[in-house]
Amino acid sequence: MRLALANALPYDWDAMLGFLAARAVVGMETVADGVYSRSIGLNGVHGTVSVWLGTADALAVELDFPDPAAVPEIAIRVRRMFDLDADLALMQGHLAHDPLLARLIAACPGLRIPGAWDGLELAFRAVLGQQITVVAAIRLAGKLVAQYGAPLDSGVPGLTHVFPEASVLAAADLATLGMPKSRGRTLSGVAQALLDEPSLFEPNREGGVARLMALHGIGEWTAQYIALRQLRDLDGFPTGDVGLLRALEVLEGERPPARNLSLRAEPWRPYRGYAAQLLWTSLSRAD
Repeated sequence: MRLALANALPYDWDAMLGFLAARAVVGMETVADGVYSRSIGLNGVHGTVSVWLGTADALAVELDFPDPAAVPEIAIRVRRMFDLDADLALMQGHLAHDPLLARLIAACPGLRIPGAWDGLELAFRAVLGQQITVVAAIRLAGKLVAQYGAPLDSGVPGLTHVFPEASVLAAADLATLGMPKSRGRTLSGVAQALLDEPSLFEPNREGGVARLMALHGIGEWTAQYIALRQLRDLDGFPTGDVGLLRALEVLEGERPPARNLSLRAEPWRPYRGYAAQLLWTSLSRAD
C-alpha cells in the first residue's frame, strides 16, 4: 500500500534523512537512495514501512503490513516521526528574537524535530547513548535487536528483525550485550515500567518528564531527550548536552558553562526543543 502524507513547506528532507541515517540500527533500519525504511510492530503484528520525499509538499510512504486496520495508526506515527504537523512559523517567529537562532533559521528554514516510531525503542536509544558516542550506542542497539528482536521475513533488503517487545526486554539480562550492569538494569526497568503503565510514552501527556525521572537510572538529560523526540514536548531541552555546548562554541567562539546554557535558553521557552535541534543541526553541517 502507498500513502501520501502532506506537510507544510518548507521541509528540510536532507536534514531529516541525515539524522536518521546517522542513527540507523542494523537489521531494523536502512537509508538508501533517499529512502528511509524500517521494520515495525503493532499489537504483535510485524511489517515494514518506507518513506521518501514524494513531492515538494508530501512524503511518500510504502507499507508492507498484513493488518489493514492498522494503517491509520501507522500514518499517525509516521507523521509524528517526521514532524509533519509542526507550526514552523510560530516557533521560528518566537526564536528569531535571538540573533544566533535567527541566523540558523535562515540557513535551514525547513528544519523539523525528528521523532520516534515507538516510545520504548526511543527510551532504549537514549539510555544506550548515555556517556558513549552515537556510533557506539547504535552498535549496541543492533546487538540488542539481533539477539532479542523477532525475526522478520522482509522484502526490504537489510530489514531482518523487529525491535523487541517490552515483556522480552524486562526479563532479559541486557548487560550480556556489553554494557555496565547498572545500565542493563535501567533498560530492563524501563521495559517493566511500560508494562506497568502502558501510557508511559504517550505524547503530549502532563508530567511526562517527572514520570520518566522517577525511573531508576533516568536522569534529566535522558528524560528531556525522550520528552522532545517521543512525548513531543517542544520545550524538551537536554540541559548540559555536550553537542549543544559544542555547537555554541563553534558558532560563538567560546563554550559556555552548562549553567549558562540553561540561562541562555530561558527566553527560548516554550520552544527550547526546536532551538536545540537548530543547534545540533548546525554542528552536524559544520562537520
